[in-house]
Amino acid sequence: MSSPNRSTLLSKIHRVLKKRYKPFVPRGEQPVLETMLFACCLENTPYEVAEKVYQLVRKAFFDWNEIRVTTVKELAEVMSALPDAAAAAANLKDVLQNTFENEYCFELEVLKKKNLGDAIKRIQKLEGASPFVVAFATQVALGGHSIPVDQGALGVLHVLGAITEAEQVARTVPGMERAISKNKGIEFGSLLHELGAEFFANPFSPQLREFLLTIAPDAKHRFPKRASKKPLPVPTPEPPIIEARAGKKPLDAPAPTGKKKEVAPPKKPAEPARPAKKKAPAAAPVKRKAVAKSLAKRKPR
Repeated sequence: MSSPNRSTLLSKIHRVLKKRYKPFVPRGEQPVLETMLFACCLENTPYEVAEKVYQLVRKAFFDWNEIRVTTVKELAEVMSALPDAAAAAANLKDVLQNTFENEYCFELEVLKKKNLGDAIKRIQKLEGASPFVVAFATQVALGGHSIPVDQGALGVLHVLGAITEAEQVARTVPGMERAISKNKGIEFGSLLHELGAEFFANPFSPQLREFLLTIAPDAKHRFPKRASKKPLPVPTPEPPIIEARAGKKPLDAPAPTGKKKEVAPPKKPAEPARPAKKKAPAAAPVKRKAVAKSLAKRKPR
């Protein structure tokens, strides 16, 4: 999309969204670290839900250090109201862990005294600081002009035709900061975020689709499509194995195809060799003279 058309569309989106949502207005100066932690809860989530979860986390644990040393699973249970509690919990814990390892404390107010570019590079190096978290902290806490967009907002902008599919994958909206002035950046960003959170929760909502079509009538070609559920393939049953009887054709045997394959009859196992019988010892020869003498000595009856 050309830059003038994109600017016109973004301005139209801003006007329409002001009639549907209430903008988020930060009160006073916001601490950098706490702004980033709140952004971890806010990503792809409505402001009202994110605020409740953030306050719940503050009350459930004694301090930031206790959150830092807890498990992601335990923290995600406290943040279960978020659409992706596990990812949010992991990001929040990583931001605290990296801040403590680098600063030996739980604050980043020193970044406000640095050049904006250096401060942004510093928070980008923190593990858990997603592009949305960095942009939100830049806009709200550091006073820079950077409109945060998460997955839901990027999906809406693609459906409306404000960005291409490649730009959606790259998580960039070229020319948005030029089309929306800095004094309107927080308002526009919060309105777009509310629409993106609604889209992220249910991209197939009929009411949401009708609303998006009022902004961009050609959006119907870019709506996400439901994944078709293909039936699982039915396994082909194998033919039963039937033993053939002697002299008879096996019942229910599959019809022969092609040439018959001659099968050699199984060989009978060789019988084990029988042990050779031992010959009986030859009888000792009888001496005739000894026998005659023994008979002569017998008395007649």
